[in-house]
Amino acid sequence: MVDKIATNYSERSATFSFGGGFGGSTREDTRDVIKEQDRLLPIANVGRIMKQILPSNAKISKEGKETMQECVSEFISFVTGEASDKCHKEKRKTVNGDDICWALGSLGFDDYAEPLKRYLHRYRELEGEKANQHHRGGGNINMNHNIQEIFEEASNQPAAPN
Repeated sequence: MVDKIATNYSERSATFSFGGGFGGSTREDTRDVIKEQDRLLPIANVGRIMKQILPSNAKISKEGKETMQECVSEFISFVTGEASDKCHKEKRKTVNGDDICWALGSLGFDDYAEPLKRYLHRYRELEGEKANQHHRGGGNINMNHNIQEIFEEASNQPAAPN
């Protein structure tokens, strides 16, 4: 049995960019059938993330990776679809990080939305610092080194009161 809601979100396409935004379009804009490989996250990346939280001697079956790949890909489609709908209603074409945070909250994923908001705020602060240093010809901020640290810091902070 196919869940019509999930199918609708799966039929959307989205372009992800760490440069600041998420660009999305609905199936009306993309009449072509989306290939499965374009709909799913790369299985190697999914497996690598799964291995990070397991003991070093743990094994993950191909079926387990494929199941997780389907789940996380569907989750991303679900959340970005909600954010894309919001942008469409607001007559905007670009879905940004704030829209993703809003979508997580509106879909009931508040435990994820709050740390992600803090992470996004800190990430933008560091991007601003990086741009300022680049303008002044100063040193280089290593974003890759700081990303895990920022996320852990954001995850450990208590949620802001509403």
